[in-house]
Amino acid sequence: MKIRSFIVDAFTDEMFKGNQAGVCILENPVSEDIMINMAKEFGFSETAFVIHQQSNTYSIRYFSPVTEIPLCGHATLASAKALFSENTELNEITFHTQFGQILEISKKPSHIEMLFPVHETEEAVISEELKTAIGIKNVISCEYNKDHNILMAEIESSSELQNLAPDFNTLKNIKTSISGVLVTAPSSKAGYDFEYRYFWPWSGSDEDPVTGGVQSFLCRYWSLKLNKKVLKAFQSSARTGSMEVELKDNRTVIKSNAVIFLKGNIEI
Repeated sequence: MKIRSFIVDAFTDEMFKGNQAGVCILENPVSEDIMINMAKEFGFSETAFVIHQQSNTYSIRYFSPVTEIPLCGHATLASAKALFSENTELNEITFHTQFGQILEISKKPSHIEMLFPVHETEEAVISEELKTAIGIKNVISCEYNKDHNILMAEIESSSELQNLAPDFNTLKNIKTSISGVLVTAPSSKAGYDFEYRYFWPWSGSDEDPVTGGVQSFLCRYWSLKLNKKVLKAFQSSARTGSMEVELKDNRTVIKSNAVIFLKGNIEI
């Protein structure tokens, strides 16, 4: 069986930036064991598996090297980029995820636009154990999102955010039921509104280079805090990445680009 496959750098205009994703376009379903083994082989934070349903509608599933992920922004963007490159007449895509989300994707002249859901958060507390392991000093506010099972902590400055150097060995040994910790701060970069980093050694890699799915709640958080509908987000990881996000009609609009690094066939 041949599987059309891609490696795509998402949330960037430049190769070797953004977040790498594997994309596998399947003609027929394969087992979860095969998908997770392929995700391990790619070794990226996520690999997406896409199957054409009808017209411009596709199913999509996401796997880290550890487990299935309910929603992934960069792997969705990477999958759209791959499909658009294979069919130049395709301009609109509807993805149906394994967990019931319907994602609308559009190819624009200068970018790809994704419509994601808006997810609520609730007040929470981050433990001293997690704060110490990540290197956080003071927390402005802490929220929990059940849809992604992510704890979000706002800290005082983007410089503190960029200088965080988590002890991942300690983090991995902390017993927790959450999937990851997202740390965010107002941006000091010209043209940007907020910055963030995402640590998830319990269910994926140590740090995700650029995370798009979290905008389903992060966009809402900063939109309400800054009283703005359209915001620019910057992920201050080693690879970096950026996107424009908008809270619109109870949807999260995510606008960015992606670059195809490699395409070919995998034989199983």
